[in-house]
Amino acid sequence: QVQLAESGGDLVQAGGSLRLSCAASGRIMAIHTMGFYRQAPGKQRELVATTAHDGTAKYADSVKGRFTISRDNAENTVYLQMDTLKPEDTAVYYCNANIRPYGDSWGNYWGQGTQVTVSS
Repeated sequence: QVQLAESGGDLVQAGGSLRLSCAASGRIMAIHTMGFYRQAPGKQRELVATTAHDGTAKYADSVKGRFTISRDNAENTVYLQMDTLKPEDTAVYYCNANIRPYGDSWGNYWGQGTQVTVSS
C-alpha cells in the first residue's frame, strides 16, 4: 500500500513563509513526478508546482518567484518552500505523485491534504 503524508500547513500572516513536506511510503519501485496542488473553497483543484525525477520543475504563474519545489529522491520526499505568502494562497494543499509500486503498474496517488491559511 502506497501512501503520501503531507505536513507543514499552518496559519501565517501575509508576507510570511511556510514549508510543506510530503513523504511517500510503502513498497515503492519508482517515482516519476511529485508535486503539490491546492483547492480553495468554491474553486477547482489547481496545480501549484511539480518536479520530475531529474529535478525539472513546473510552477503555476501565480506562484512563480515566490514558491520553490525540491525533492529528495533517496527519501521519496518532496518539499514546497512558500515565501511572500498572500491571502489568495489560502487553500488545502494536496501532495500528488506518479508511483510504480512493486508488483503493480504506475498509478497517480494523492495525500490527505494540509490546510494553509494566510491572514491579511
